[in-house]
Amino acid sequence: MPDFHGEPTRVLENKFLQLEYIPHSARIIRFSPKEKNNLFADLGPAELDTPHGKFRFRGGHRLWHSPEAMPRTYIPDNEGGIVSEIPNGARIEMPAEPWTQISKSIEIQLNPYQPQVIVRHELRNDGAWTVEFAPWALTMLRTGGTAVFPQPVGNVDEAGLLSNRGLILWPYARINDPRVTLRDDFVLIHASPGLPPFKFGYFNPHGWMAYWLDGVLFVKRFDTQPHAQYPDHGCNAESYCNDQFIELESLGILGKVKPGQTVLHTELWEVYESLDVPSIPGEIRTLIESRS
Repeated sequence: MPDFHGEPTRVLENKFLQLEYIPHSARIIRFSPKEKNNLFADLGPAELDTPHGKFRFRGGHRLWHSPEAMPRTYIPDNEGGIVSEIPNGARIEMPAEPWTQISKSIEIQLNPYQPQVIVRHELRNDGAWTVEFAPWALTMLRTGGTAVFPQPVGNVDEAGLLSNRGLILWPYARINDPRVTLRDDFVLIHASPGLPPFKFGYFNPHGWMAYWLDGVLFVKRFDTQPHAQYPDHGCNAESYCNDQFIELESLGILGKVKPGQTVLHTELWEVYESLDVPSIPGEIRTLIESRS
């Protein structure tokens, strides 16, 4: 039976892709094209002590609720998952978290005809009161590659007098971080090991971001709503990078969730074994390849 550092895993695959998930934890822990290396970061037994027990980072893909806060965000998800089969995939439902009374579910469905995966994330308020949060889908990837974030371009008013974007930085981020390339149309982050943490976010109207690693392009797509409220000063896309991994993070709408109500956030994952993708112009492909 496959495992992740002693935790049993289950495999989902088609003729293009293979992934592994931890059934008792609702984590997607490994992901790759068939016969290729795992794209996801592996943090092994790394843990964080919290008032509710030990939170295991593990690596891979997880579902959180935003805005980030300690200890709310870091409530352990180490047991209790219930798995049910769906066509070409699986659904993992977790029990309600202690204290927050928010329950998490992830549904994983492979496209049998293309190198694509649909990942549906659900958060349900099982508590007695209305709470405010946003679904937050985080994917931890190995260092050594380059992340690609398309930027808003063009005027937002006829005269071109209004700003058309904002870049949000976290307190520990250095604006002159050597991993970061700021361009008019794209932000690139080269995930080099051995450097301190960096994080940025923004509103991404294009609804996709990507990571190029070992000749493989991993693309995350997600819905966007330009006039909705998002966490972290309006971010629906964020990236955290340190010396062990880089994260591609998409966020859903920040809203008040009533008791018994469920919010859904869906990602479409695509894998290409080249940079020849229409949404990435040739100049950017050349720049990415030069940093690989």
